[in-house]
Amino acid sequence: MSTLNPPIRDWSKQRVWIIGASTGIGKALADALLARGAHVAVSARRAEVLDEAFGLQPHALRLPLDITDNAAMAAALDSIHHSWGGLDLGVIMAGTYRAMRAWDLNDEAIHDMMQTNVYGAMNASALLSKYFLKQATGHISIVSSVAGYRGLPKALVYGPSKAAMINFAETLYMDLSEKGIGVSVVNPGFVKTPLTAGNDFKMPHLIEPEEAASEMIKGYEAGDFEIHFPKAFTRQLKFMRLLPYKTYFKLIKKSTGL
Repeated sequence: MSTLNPPIRDWSKQRVWIIGASTGIGKALADALLARGAHVAVSARRAEVLDEAFGLQPHALRLPLDITDNAAMAAALDSIHHSWGGLDLGVIMAGTYRAMRAWDLNDEAIHDMMQTNVYGAMNASALLSKYFLKQATGHISIVSSVAGYRGLPKALVYGPSKAAMINFAETLYMDLSEKGIGVSVVNPGFVKTPLTAGNDFKMPHLIEPEEAASEMIKGYEAGDFEIHFPKAFTRQLKFMRLLPYKTYFKLIKKSTGL
């Protein structure tokens, strides 16, 4: 069966940059890839957290930065090129989340989430696209969320930001795949991370970050475009995307109680 992206099989030959690697899925993915022999550059805003998590890893390159700082992002990519001579996979993981209802909507929350989840991720993609096109190989992986599939309670800004990135990844794929550049979008369900720790509602099929990282690696190895997990949850949501609004709204209200 043909794949949408070139499969990644030998991780010992891969140079990976994970933007948003200090905690949660990003850290679990970095740990898993380092264990497989990959060279992994890890970025996040807090340098001390990166030092504590990866300071003893000889194949980890620590590059603290904020994804919304374009100059810092470009400097980090220069450091990777200088250190390794190239890059094979860029994983855009950085994101922020705040549960929100209509009566909580405010300018600060809108700006913060869109600045990181959309503008930061798009600018990171632009940086990587230019680099990979010049290199004539590479793979951009954008971590979105199943919250981008359809409207969900308490995801009033977060959901639209992730829907934007799913659409963005689809369009990016159409442009870059014919140039030999891989593009994938990762849509996790509920994962036990600092971002979801503040949720005061039931999170069905909640999984650990290590399971999420394993699913991502399987997806890269299979050459998938969309990597979504856990399947028992994401397949339900995919089906619900097909429902008419009247049915969908009733079902969401009944299942969430919100």
